[in-house]
Amino acid sequence: MERVKLYFSMRYFPLTASVIIALFLALMIVTREWPFAVSVVFFFIFVLLAAVGVHDVLQTKRAVLRNYPISGHARYIMEDLRPKIRQYFFEGEKDGRPFPRDKRSLAYQRAKGQLDKRPFGTEYDVYEPKYEWISHSFAPSRIENSDFRVKIGGPDCLKPYQASVLNISAMSFGSLSANAIRSLNKGAKLGGFAHDTGEGGISPYHRENGGDIIWEIGSGYFGCRNDDGSFSPERFRENATSEQVKMIEIKISQGAKPGHGGVLPAAKITEEVSRIRGIPMGQDCISPSAHPAFSTPLELMAFIKQLRELSGGKPVGFKLCIGHAHEFLAIIKAMLETGITPDFIVVDGKEGGTGAAPSEFIDHIGFPLREGLTFVHYALVGANLRDRIKIGASGMIISAFDIARVMALGADWCNMARGFMFAVGCIQSQACHTDTCPVGVATQDPDRQRALVVPDKATRVKQFHGKTLEALAEVVSGAGLHHPSEFETFHFHKRVSHSQVTTFTNLYPPLDHGELLFGTEDHRYKIPWHLARADSFKAASL
Repeated sequence: MERVKLYFSMRYFPLTASVIIALFLALMIVTREWPFAVSVVFFFIFVLLAAVGVHDVLQTKRAVLRNYPISGHARYIMEDLRPKIRQYFFEGEKDGRPFPRDKRSLAYQRAKGQLDKRPFGTEYDVYEPKYEWISHSFAPSRIENSDFRVKIGGPDCLKPYQASVLNISAMSFGSLSANAIRSLNKGAKLGGFAHDTGEGGISPYHRENGGDIIWEIGSGYFGCRNDDGSFSPERFRENATSEQVKMIEIKISQGAKPGHGGVLPAAKITEEVSRIRGIPMGQDCISPSAHPAFSTPLELMAFIKQLRELSGGKPVGFKLCIGHAHEFLAIIKAMLETGITPDFIVVDGKEGGTGAAPSEFIDHIGFPLREGLTFVHYALVGANLRDRIKIGASGMIISAFDIARVMALGADWCNMARGFMFAVGCIQSQACHTDTCPVGVATQDPDRQRALVVPDKATRVKQFHGKTLEALAEVVSGAGLHHPSEFETFHFHKRVSHSQVTTFTNLYPPLDHGELLFGTEDHRYKIPWHLARADSFKAASL
């Protein structure tokens, strides 16, 4: 009796009602008292609902469905719709993560060549802590050309590269679709800037349109690996000497998942990706956390020298997210001991993007960009190495203000990933790891990626780059400068409380030239410098 009562409770009502209605419609079909076609259609609908309900009761993995057959599915539907409803109906201009709506709109407007100006005044509360601004000049400068460039290549580099101050950050084929890669690289070709391959290596889609390439080499050595996964000098030379490859970037770590190897979910590994990377299908592709080719700072310097020679003298550097301070200082000590220096270092911030990573790594591991960038910049200054090495910065950069800010903190140029994804159509659905990207950007599904029309998206990539640099030129001009490299920390101000304002110079105090070599009392560097050793990433004894 209790079981019978249960079936007529509100929890089970949808299942019970479906069974009763299906039986009633079966009777109507037999007696022909109702229109036959209509009865059959509704009969099959309610039989299907009844079958779903019975399955819900019998399955053992979802407690909600066992207790609420049929109606329990509403929970999962609403869970799926929740982020979409929030984004389209409830999200404010300054809300939304990782990028708020106004920043996404700015990228869309500039990519499409639409009006990117705003009326009426700022929506920021300029008296709230964390508000930041640039001090302007009473004598703005006149800038004729917004195509700002920086020469990358140290004293041992035979083929320096004149890079734009804004380039496409590392995003691999496999993580992104073929049409997304085509669009980005063609846009880079049209706009005269560089496209970082990401650790997935150089695909045919990177080569198709001839845009300048920064070849990123991760610990998986895709494009330059032997069958056992080790580094292959011969295969490296074959790709690195291509005229299209302008620089070589060793990926030590990535801001969104430092200390964790790259991840390409099995769902996105097609036969083509498997062939290009040389990896098996049907399982996640996880690069080693550490490079097999080197294990000490001294070995890293030797690897840099080897890659520079194999590439014919092209700029070679590395990308990292700062972690243990003494480990980066150990690399500096290895530079001083060997006399070998990278041509550039790219500092990736903790806030940087990724296609897939564990939650703990995305949220809580690694230095944010500003702290990491200033640490690297001032460490090189303190070791008298800054003039030999250029610094790139990446991590949640999307506007001209973002570019100016990181250049004031020590960067020579910026790399941007998600901004260019917005330019090719990304809507921040955050489905990158599922292979179900609704706009065809971060998927290997051929039906989905056909939504990207390459000529149109390439034009948007070019326009986004150009319009952003035009905005940067206006910011530089307003500050009375002539090049974004002239920004200094004293140009930037931050409200630290409702009644107190300070400059970035006070927030990120500099080191003097050679200060590390002669002994520093700066607490950020003093103990880590003593812990650092050129022959190991492990800390020395104090």
